[in-house]
Formats: sequence, structure tokens, C-alpha cells
Amino acid sequence: MNLQRYEQVSQAEDLTSFRQGLIDFASDLDFGLVVGVLAIERRGAGGKTEYVSVGNTPQAFLEASRDPSYAQRDPVHQRLMRQSIPLIYDQDFYVTAGAGELWEMVAPFGYRTGVAVGVHMPGYRRLLLGMDRDTPLPKNPVELNRLIADLQLLAVHAQDAAGRLLVSRGAASVEVKLPPRQLEILKLTMEGKSAWVVGSLLGISENTVNYHMKQLFKLLDVSTKQQAVLKAMELGLL
Repeated sequence: MNLQRYEQVSQAEDLTSFRQGLIDFASDLDFGLVVGVLAIERRGAGGKTEYVSVGNTPQAFLEASRDPSYAQRDPVHQRLMRQSIPLIYDQDFYVTAGAGELWEMVAPFGYRTGVAVGVHMPGYRRLLLGMDRDTPLPKNPVELNRLIADLQLLAVHAQDAAGRLLVSRGAASVEVKLPPRQLEILKLTMEGKSAWVVGSLLGISENTVNYHMKQLFKLLDVSTKQQAVLKAMELGLL
């Protein structure tokens, strides 16, 4: 695969160019459909996962798969959310998983066979990247392994753009407001100050600072101070 194709994706400055980069990459590998999905786990909201996607998914397919339980029933989605091993799927894969009717539903839209991979990202996020087409995948093991390797490398390059573009897109619909005190603590934490130093500067105890940090973790759906700072920056709070 041409190195410029990877750079086209990783260096995309907006969603339009990111989407086109994915489409061009898939087209070079003879795939007519491609989608990148950023799964964001909202730990502070009852474990609900938010999905933000980009690609050339047919509108008719989006309407046909509008049922919210579709993702939970789809064996490809289930596998990608659990593991990072590349996945090859076709009708046999769906039938073996007991979901043959789902393949029958998606096949008419061009989703007859495909390859996908899921990649862990910081902040309880996961990038799911898949390419689909009507025709079977190569039977030659060398060709098939090269195709899979190309997709894995694409996923590595796509993480940065997904973090910059899809997270901000998903966050736009989620309004987070931080109390003034917690915002002060977060700003000082961003400067590298410890909980003890933050408490001294604000005239509160170290335990109080740690209490506020725990509340911040819940509000921002993160688990570390670094993730809290990064998430606040993504949301435009810092």
C-alpha cells in the first residue's frame, strides 16, 4: 500500500478529508464500503456506549439497521469490542454465530464479506475499522495476510485522526459543565501540580482535592488525572 494513503488518513484536518482517506484506501484494496467507528464508553452514565462513525455507509442500510439492538446482536460488532485480532467475516461466519438472518439483511447493501479490526485507545475508547464488498476475499494466504496487515496498519494511522475528529464530533452533543472549584483543581493539575500543592494553593485539604478529582472522573468518564485533563481539553473546558 502506498505510504501516502496512510498519511492521507492520519494527517486529515477535518472529517471530510478523513472520510475520503478511508474511502480511497479501501478502494485501492477493491473494497467498495468502509467505516470507522469510535466507540466511547460512558462509564458515568450507566455503562452506556456512544458510537460516532465515518465512512460511506449507504443511507438505505442506515435506515434498515436503525433498530438499537442491531449492534448488540451483530457478531462482528461483538467480536471487535472484545478483541484486537483482525476478523474476517462472510455468510458462514454469521450462520455459525447464530445470526444468519442479520447477514441476509445486510448482504443486499454490499455487506457480503469483509475484514475488520478493533483497536484500544485511551479514555475508554475503541476504534472499529472495517471494509466490506460483494465479492469473496482472496484465497491465496499471502494476499489475504497482506490485506489484513494493510488494514491493521491503517487502524494504527487512523487513531490520531479519530481522536481529533470523531471525539470532538461526539462530544459536541454532550454538554459537560464543571463546578468552578473542580475547574480550578483541573487547571492546576494540568500544570503538573500534585494534590497536596493544589490543596495548599486553594486553601483546602489534600483529601478534599482527591474527592473533587473523583467527582471529575465521573463527570468526564475517565479514570486518571491525565485522561481528565485530555478530556476537558477535547470538550473545550480548558
